[in-house]
Amino acid sequence: MFLHIGVEKVVFMNDIIAIMDIEKTTTSNNTREFLKNCQEKGMVETIGADLPKSFIVTVREGKQTVYLSPISTATLSKRICKDTDDIGRILLDE
Repeated sequence: MFLHIGVEKVVFMNDIIAIMDIEKTTTSNNTREFLKNCQEKGMVETIGADLPKSFIVTVREGKQTVYLSPISTATLSKRICKDTDDIGRILLDE
């Protein structure tokens, strides 16, 4: 399954390590340091031109990527729940 995280970008749900709210989590020095280190290592990808509302940490084939997304964590969560419910319905219908 995929999760649409903004503009034309999707990620595999199995690759997602964390989905974090930018405003709430960047009050922590640890989070700011984490994002700074990821940026310095070229692991950050900004999705779209709008201000980011969330960041998504993924690991695919041993490579970590942090996506800065204009979509809120609440919306991303709803998308995950909807997709999970759809899977359950498909499996039950079979």
